[in-house]
Amino acid sequence: MTQNLSLPAPLPVVFLHDTVVLPGMVVPIELDDSSRAAIDAARLAHDGAQDDQPTRVLVAPRLEDRYATHGVVAVVDRVGRFAGGKPAAVLRAERRVAIGAGVTGPGAALWVEAEPVPAPVVTDEVRELAEHYRTLVVSILERREAWQVIDTVRRISDPDALADTSGWAPYLTEDQKRQVLETPDVAERLRLLVGWTRSYDTEDEVTSTISEEVREGLEKTQREFVLRQQLAAIRKELGEGEPDGSDDYRARVEAADLPEPVREAALREVDKLERSSDQNPEAGWIRTWLDTVLELPWNERTEDSHDVAAARAVLDADHHGLDEVKDRITEYLAVRARRAERGLEVVGGRGSGAVVLLAGPPGVGKTSLGESVARALGRKFVRVALGGVRDEAEVRGHRRTYVGALPGRIVRAIKEAGSMNPVVLLDEVDKVGADHRGDPAAALLEVLDPAQNHTFRDHYLELDLDLSDVLFIATANVVEQIPSALLDRMELVTIDGYTEDDKVAIARDFLVPRQLERAALTPEEVTVSEEALGELAANYTREAGVRQLERLLAKAFRKAATRLATGEAERVDVDLEALKDLVGRPRFTPDSHERTDVPGVATGLAVTGLGGDVLYVETSVAEGTAGLTVTGQLGDVMKESASIALSWVRAHAGELGLDPAALDRSIHVHFPAGSIPKDGPSAGVTMVTALVSLLTGRPVRSDVGMTGEVTLSGRVLPIGGVKQKLLAAQRAGLSTVYVPERNRPDLDDVPAELLAALDVRPVGRVTDILAEALEPAGASAGSTGSAVSAA
Repeated sequence: MTQNLSLPAPLPVVFLHDTVVLPGMVVPIELDDSSRAAIDAARLAHDGAQDDQPTRVLVAPRLEDRYATHGVVAVVDRVGRFAGGKPAAVLRAERRVAIGAGVTGPGAALWVEAEPVPAPVVTDEVRELAEHYRTLVVSILERREAWQVIDTVRRISDPDALADTSGWAPYLTEDQKRQVLETPDVAERLRLLVGWTRSYDTEDEVTSTISEEVREGLEKTQREFVLRQQLAAIRKELGEGEPDGSDDYRARVEAADLPEPVREAALREVDKLERSSDQNPEAGWIRTWLDTVLELPWNERTEDSHDVAAARAVLDADHHGLDEVKDRITEYLAVRARRAERGLEVVGGRGSGAVVLLAGPPGVGKTSLGESVARALGRKFVRVALGGVRDEAEVRGHRRTYVGALPGRIVRAIKEAGSMNPVVLLDEVDKVGADHRGDPAAALLEVLDPAQNHTFRDHYLELDLDLSDVLFIATANVVEQIPSALLDRMELVTIDGYTEDDKVAIARDFLVPRQLERAALTPEEVTVSEEALGELAANYTREAGVRQLERLLAKAFRKAATRLATGEAERVDVDLEALKDLVGRPRFTPDSHERTDVPGVATGLAVTGLGGDVLYVETSVAEGTAGLTVTGQLGDVMKESASIALSWVRAHAGELGLDPAALDRSIHVHFPAGSIPKDGPSAGVTMVTALVSLLTGRPVRSDVGMTGEVTLSGRVLPIGGVKQKLLAAQRAGLSTVYVPERNRPDLDDVPAELLAALDVRPVGRVTDILAEALEPAGASAGSTGSAVSAA
């Protein structure tokens, strides 16, 4: 670019609103009144000068807040009109100038002084910046395949001219181009352009890469579409048809045995599938939903067995005892049989189902009983494990909008059973949890409510599913952990555990044959005596169920198999003498006589998640500040019971023959096994008995156990779990048990052999227990008046 041309001064100004003109550019402009006046003034001045110089004007951007500081001197090459008829002119910019003060001149235009800009000094830094800028520009142009423009840019050797080519750059804003115009220093101008161009080059490269990937993806999709269409045509010619197409689903829906509302919903989904392409992700969701609906046994039902006697025989053959549960199932069958005989509706309908809750400690046969019920009814059996479930969607299903959505466990159980009237065992319903994903126990309310489950709606299916003819059997260890609303919808049947005689019978009839088969032994090779089974049940296990008993039998049979395999013996008899070698020493022996041989210790009874258990209460008294200390990891209820017990003893010290001063000392009540949490309203009478025993020096009879809560007036309040506590008393070797008088009706549910083995005495006041449970004064070495002081 030439910088030494003569510079006419002053020059008329052509202001441009939306275009920034840099040196070297040739641009057409639309002439408005202002720009026409400037060109006319320039022509008038040129005609008056009578020289051979072309007509020139000063072109500058029009700014809203200020006047431009720089512009370009441009030659007016041509004046005419655009194709649309609007007046126009072609300007060829020559050089950058600074805009000086305004002056007067011919015409109506604005005349200003055009001050020349010094020629740039080309240094090594300027050349390096120019090459960097050229590389960035060429990189952008190569992605656009603008090869002619690339050649032009490469031929420009002047850094000043190269920088001013940015006026053609479409990625620079008008403000950026205006800043380039107003920056006369070429080095600073190139720095600005390098920064802007580098930023755009990075974004443009990412955009180009994404566009290329999208283009390749579209080409691949289109190619696959064409190939699929060709494949469909080939299959049509071969008569094979489309295996997964919408036509196949329509035929399957029309041929399936579906209720009318379900058929209509399925056909609506088939219509959506036909309108959608294979590339639409919703097509996969629709196919999965249709497969699930078509696999459900909407109108499939198994025929129930109405032979009540045969069903009871099946239950008796599978389980020993459990008469209450067997009676409940037998009653259910008897009602259905009579309805069938009289032609009344047996399946479906509101509230025709039954929901039974089997509650009891582990190992008593709750889960296996569900299988026996299904076999007795002639129904399919499905087990749904609910232990640890915390997501409500596990019961109600996921919404179809979620990726990987599935129906809930109830729907999956129905699909697995293949009928609409299976026996569904909801195992461990008391171990259902709740968190931010919802409350599964609340979702079970509709499932287990006989008045609602005929229209159960799963979130995935969004269709009404009739569960009224499903026989739900729930199992639980601890009833108190089940929400009250859910418990209200179930019929509670408790399985409290087995007596020793029951365990021996179960082991003889069920456990021994099963474990012999698992150990590949025959009754001729291994025999088990009744005495050995009784010893295992009495002194090797302390459980409500029979799981540990079965493990001990399995251990004995494994050792017997080893002896037979090594030739050590040809036959193994499991009797009392052989138990020590086969399963070890007894783990449990009656110890109540040892624990209660000193004053201040009483034997109570409690219920845990594993069944009934004995609970010893120990007391001591020491000199010091009067007060009560209670230890043993107790809950608030038992701590209050200890305070009530001490208050009652203080209030009745005279009647008990106690010195009131003996109570004004530090009294300690302790429940051993302090690592086990304990709570519940059933240890009040035990603590009163232990305190009176301590303060009177009279030990508690070693064969006595007791349970019940005491009030400040000395009344004994009723408690729960009577049967489990009596079973625990029998296992612990007790012979006399005191229970609250108001629990007398609960004794009707206790097996006759258990009542025959125990002397169960209902009492109404705690004084009745004290009169009978304590040893007579002077009956032991410790029963002296000085026993309290010694303690």
